[in-house]
Amino acid sequence: MDTEAEPPRFPHDSTALTTWLTGLVRDREYGTLAELRRARVRTNAHIRAGWYGGDDHRDLFEQVAFLFAIYHQGRPTPSYGHGSLGAAARRIGDGTGRGPDNPGAQRLLGRVVASRRVPWRHIQHAVTRLRSCEQPPPSWTALTEDLIKWNDREARVAYRWSVEFHTPPGRGRQASRNR
Repeated sequence: MDTEAEPPRFPHDSTALTTWLTGLVRDREYGTLAELRRARVRTNAHIRAGWYGGDDHRDLFEQVAFLFAIYHQGRPTPSYGHGSLGAAARRIGDGTGRGPDNPGAQRLLGRVVASRRVPWRHIQHAVTRLRSCEQPPPSWTALTEDLIKWNDREARVAYRWSVEFHTPPGRGRQASRNR
C-alpha cells in the first residue's frame, strides 16, 4: 500500500502578482523592476513573480511581470490598467486615428489574435506602443487570466479581443451592461 501523499498543489494568483508589481513602482523598487526587464536572464525578481503563478503558470507570470516592467520603465506611478488587450489596442494610434482607424494598430492586433501559441513578441509590441502613445495598459490581472486561457476553446480569448478592438465607441459599455 502506497502511503505517500501527493505534494500540495499551489494555485495561481494573478491579483497578488498585480499587487506586488504595482507595489514595486509605488515603493520605487527600480532595481527589481530593472531585473524584470532582463528577459533572457532568470533573476530573483523573475523567480518571485513566478511564485504567484503557482505550480502550473510560473513562466507565464514571469513574462507578464516582464511586460509590466517594460510598460512602467521611468514611470513614477503604477497603472493597474483596464480592459482586455483588445480594448487597450483600441487606444493605440496617433492624431490620424486610433484602434481600428489606425492601420498599424489593426496589423498588430491581427498578428496577436492569429497566433495559436501565446504571441509574446506581439503582446510586448502592443504594450510598448501603449506606453509610447501614453495610453493605459490592459488590466494586468485580466491579461494574466486571459493568457492562462489562451488555448481554451471555450474561453475564445483571441476572438473576444478582436470583438473588443472593433466594437464602436459607446457600444462596449452598453453591451457589457446587458450581460
